[in-house]
Amino acid sequence: MTRTSRDLLYRVLKSADIRPNGDRPWDMQIRNERVFDRVLGSGNLGLGEAYMDGWWDTEDLTEFISRLIKVDAEALIRKSPKNLLHVLSARLVNYGAKAKAFEVAERHYDLDHHLFEAMLDKRMTYSCGYWANADSLDEAQENKLDLVCRKIGLRPGMKVLDIGCGWGSFMKYAAERYGVSCVGVSVSDEQTKIGREMCAGLPIEFRVQDYRDMDGHYDRVVSIAMFEQVGYKNMKVFFRLVRRVLADDGLFLLHTLGLNISTVHGDPWNDKYVFPNGMVPSIKHIGESIERVFVMEDWHNFGADYERTLQAWYQNFRKAWPVLKNRYDERFFRMWTYYLRSCAGVIRARYMQLWQIVLSPQGVPGGYRRVSDQERLPSDRDDNVASDRLSMNQLMPETR
Repeated sequence: MTRTSRDLLYRVLKSADIRPNGDRPWDMQIRNERVFDRVLGSGNLGLGEAYMDGWWDTEDLTEFISRLIKVDAEALIRKSPKNLLHVLSARLVNYGAKAKAFEVAERHYDLDHHLFEAMLDKRMTYSCGYWANADSLDEAQENKLDLVCRKIGLRPGMKVLDIGCGWGSFMKYAAERYGVSCVGVSVSDEQTKIGREMCAGLPIEFRVQDYRDMDGHYDRVVSIAMFEQVGYKNMKVFFRLVRRVLADDGLFLLHTLGLNISTVHGDPWNDKYVFPNGMVPSIKHIGESIERVFVMEDWHNFGADYERTLQAWYQNFRKAWPVLKNRYDERFFRMWTYYLRSCAGVIRARYMQLWQIVLSPQGVPGGYRRVSDQERLPSDRDDNVASDRLSMNQLMPETR
């Protein structure tokens, strides 16, 4: 450890009102003095790796990260050499290229199914829940799925494409509750295998393929928590491909994380340990990419709900650890804890958002009107389809 690195990190912590070895929940407990050199040399990558190795700890990791984000700690430390290399690499390499598309599945989504089954809701929905009128994770995820269905005005008989379908939770919900047929595109063999079992008997087709290989013609398209893997070099291509398969009077709903700033790379720690080749888009990225392709009908930010979702996932994961630890080691436990709780901290600082964006190819005649949780019908929690559902013309003018 050098005195310079220690003094610098102490100044950064002080600016965020974090006390080294203090007694408040968000204070940083130093277990290994080498943490200072590691953070100075590797920035946020070093901070995360040092946590995984037990070099430092904190009772409230979410608040710790939130405080660092609010004071722009990375800028105070200065760009580390490894972070600068990561940025340069992102500019030179297309991390969202087709050749790299399946890496995120191999390193993340194809992890042991028991991990996700223990962590997620009963429908296995791996994206932000909608907590308006929800008291539990199961309710929040069902509210989110129903909100998506109503935002795109699903009607019985429609054909829907789900890009990045995961285990098929949206498709299963939409098929059962709204009487539609679905095609899901995924890069994960493991998710697809389990999804087919979960959706057996429903008009749902799973395809293991990159989004650039999708074909067909669909009344509606959704993409929920997949766009973060597209990359800034490929966003225009993504939207053009969606437009190609979407009916002229159709609607596309994009559900994605979003940053307050435009960047060309993902977080180095997150890229190395959780979501390889990922990059969270900005408003600018999306706006420039949909020009001359789509009309933006609605842009809904409920990013604060993601902190609550992440905390629920963390509590489920922690509760299941006595069983899961037979499959994973202590370093994995700290890695997964850092992933969930640090992401919650970024959300708490309001540096990262959660957007649902509704796009149309030619503009909805007469204008699109956003649905809300207040417009939910009493029968919306029934399992029956069709008759008592909101019709398309109740949601917005006809698009035929």
